[in-house]
Amino acid sequence: MRYDGRQNDEIRPVKITPDYLMHPAGSVLIEMGDTKVICTASVEEKTARHLTGTGQGWVTAEYGMLPGSTGSRKSRERNKVDGRSQEIQRLVGRALRSVVDMEAMGERSVWIDCDVIQADGGTRTASITGGYVALVLAFRKLVEEGILEKVPVTNYISAISVGIIDGEVRLDLPYEEDSRAGVDMNIVMNDAGEYVEIQGTAEDGAFTPEELRQMLAFAKKGCEELMKIQKEVLEA
Repeated sequence: MRYDGRQNDEIRPVKITPDYLMHPAGSVLIEMGDTKVICTASVEEKTARHLTGTGQGWVTAEYGMLPGSTGSRKSRERNKVDGRSQEIQRLVGRALRSVVDMEAMGERSVWIDCDVIQADGGTRTASITGGYVALVLAFRKLVEEGILEKVPVTNYISAISVGIIDGEVRLDLPYEEDSRAGVDMNIVMNDAGEYVEIQGTAEDGAFTPEELRQMLAFAKKGCEELMKIQKEVLEA
């Protein structure tokens, strides 16, 4: 048993609250254990500059941690996004674009903003999982307004962390485990069982092929559970 009472292949309690804010086209509050992220989707009626005239749209993301989200104050990123935030927002954007039909959405952009209001590990994976729901809600609004014929999304997508702590493979790492993990991975999957992205690093030593297989199996289980929760929220 882990310090929070979970089995090694269990995810933390997850809650996704849709329409969390009144102004964005789509918004959610996603809570994974003590990690809380507000994800919003805002529509802009122009596509990215490099796609102008192609008939294709664009989905992009921004990510940030609010000052009170961590144990010690996190400074605001006023003029320059730090390297970690930049890497995460690129990951979120890549993940969500992988399940969007860019031609079907037309020459417009959807901005996914992920603001971490409380961090306890897994903020990037929560941003992808929650950002997906916000994105679908935004597209549904465009359909309701007659701007789009249908929601231009091809698959569900979610993400989860997995790692090796104290010689054991564990799923969905809180900060207490993530901060001392010998191996740390973030895995993004769609509902076709395909991998969209695998980020994995041995922080201390190395990991074996068998450990990798176990981590992938745990991650698949976790992503499937998260997609089930997404479906429950979107079909409610």
